Amino acid sequence: MTHTSQAARIAVRCLAALAAAASAARAYSQAVADSQLDPLLVVATRTPADVRTIGSAVDQISAADLAREQITTPAAALGAVPGAPAFANGAMGSDISLFMRGSDSDQTLFLVDGIRLNDANTDYAVFLGGARLGATDSIEIARGPQSTLYGSEAVGGVVSIEVQRGSGDPSADVAVEAGSFDTVVGTADTQGARGPWAWSFSASGSHTANDRPNNAFDSGDVVVRLDRDLSAAVSVGATLRGFDGRFGDPGDIYTNDPYAYETESNWLGTVFADLKPSPEWSAHVILGGQDRRYVSFDESPGVFEETTIVRNRRGVLDAQATYGGLEGQRITAGITAEAETTWDDGFGDIDQRQTFIAAFAEDEWHPIPSVYLTGGMRYDDFDTFGSSVTGRATGAWLSADRSIKLRASYGTGFNAPSFLDLYGVATGYVGNPDLKPEKSRGGDAGIDWYLPRHAGTLSATWFRNDFSDLIEYNFNVYPGTTVNVDRARTEGVELEAKLRLLAGFELHADYTYLEADDLTDGTELLRRPRNSGGADLWRDFGGGWSAGAGVQVVGVREDVDAQTFLDVTDPGYPVARIYAAWRASRRLTLKARVENLLDRKYQPVNGYPALGFGAFGEVEWRL
Repeated sequence: MTHTSQAARIAVRCLAALAAAASAARAYSQAVADSQLDPLLVVATRTPADVRTIGSAVDQISAADLAREQITTPAAALGAVPGAPAFANGAMGSDISLFMRGSDSDQTLFLVDGIRLNDANTDYAVFLGGARLGATDSIEIARGPQSTLYGSEAVGGVVSIEVQRGSGDPSADVAVEAGSFDTVVGTADTQGARGPWAWSFSASGSHTANDRPNNAFDSGDVVVRLDRDLSAAVSVGATLRGFDGRFGDPGDIYTNDPYAYETESNWLGTVFADLKPSPEWSAHVILGGQDRRYVSFDESPGVFEETTIVRNRRGVLDAQATYGGLEGQRITAGITAEAETTWDDGFGDIDQRQTFIAAFAEDEWHPIPSVYLTGGMRYDDFDTFGSSVTGRATGAWLSADRSIKLRASYGTGFNAPSFLDLYGVATGYVGNPDLKPEKSRGGDAGIDWYLPRHAGTLSATWFRNDFSDLIEYNFNVYPGTTVNVDRARTEGVELEAKLRLLAGFELHADYTYLEADDLTDGTELLRRPRNSGGADLWRDFGGGWSAGAGVQVVGVREDVDAQTFLDVTDPGYPVARIYAAWRASRRLTLKARVENLLDRKYQPVNGYPALGFGAFGEVEWRL
């Protein structure tokens, strides 16, 4: 049986399960008050759009969701997103790689407060593994190729982390957490609005020893947003986000290096303006920058000392204008310009600069009441490897009662070659300045069932992505170099349920079936589990009490043995957690959670064990 036919059979079964779950859940929905509005998402169209009209597969994780589930890091939040398996090279603070819909680990774009965090030369792995979210951060995810709106790296999808505008009466909180592995965390945050001003501020510091020698992780985070309305038509603002971390890195269980560690300082800042000169016109402009310094240090006293320093700096201008004066249409067009420098004294000896400018346009078309279409194109021009043209189209049909949406999308994407790929020079290696960008084309089709009275959503999606011109390191020649030769394909099904049940229970569950194949040599792609998923069940018990429980399950997957460097099949694993909170008074809240409840021994990446059972408690005081 081919992978395609197997994925199709899985899709049919998932749709059948979706229909059965929907029939059961509709009975619960009658007890749920119709008190919520549909969320507006930005990442899928670059403009606020009702989630029920979007033709892409999207997810949103609000600040309230994160606080309720006691989730404080982007990596933990993404564990609840279908099609987004992430794997850590060790315990808290270690590097984490994301393989969205089976794409490679460098083929997902992270947007932070409106500007890119990563590219071919700037890694996200340390930030994803160690940074903490701010109190008003929310996360949006668009799966599938998104290069038409966001350019390079948006092949598997886009993850957007954004601090929200402060609102309501001014408030402030301080909290202290302590628990297993000598963990201590302190946080402080404040947010609110007064007249034309609004603000949001979060700061935190943390320490954990983890559970191996030379494995401590220390970090500090700050997230700031300031807004001011100059008039009814003009508002301006600024954001600043910083992460500083130090991680003791013992390596795999066969190395147990007692001296190695890595540090990262990653700062991103923006100033922005929102303009609405008329009811038909609006514009959004961002001027931003990033400064990242990564150091990897290893020494053996009296034997050797090795230090690698990577410095990334980026300047960004992103401007877009939207016109809604045509009946049933909204047209958005804009430009993005970036200048980047990278200095890396490690392998390849990089000291390079790159600029690019891109122009994009998108038309959101609503020809009849039940149909929502989008189409767009983008042109990127890099001064290093040349240009790339991408396109994307989506369609959605919404039933008359707005309860069922059928959707589909198709798009192309590209991944720029890195400075190391193009220009690196080392003993036995030389880059290839004639490289082309990696390319992708992918589509999906799905159904969303919006239950009555906002009782929840049930979704099923089939997807497929084809990758070509993938960059491979060829050391069969001397000197070794890079070439565009590899091809790959990923295909699968995503199933998701977000339900409000009887007795105040809220359920979020997801499942992903994935086939990920290297078409060049006929093998399975590494670290892509065929089966993965999870569930979280939460309830507000009243009297200030709430509690929940969750589980994440990762199936078997191919990896590289950390000792022999041969291909190996790693076993699957489930990881369970429980959490509870008690609001003892208007000011005092007590929280507790247990991670890896069953003390499961597992290795997300071969040779790198995850943490075992851990219990944590938190005291939060509202000022």
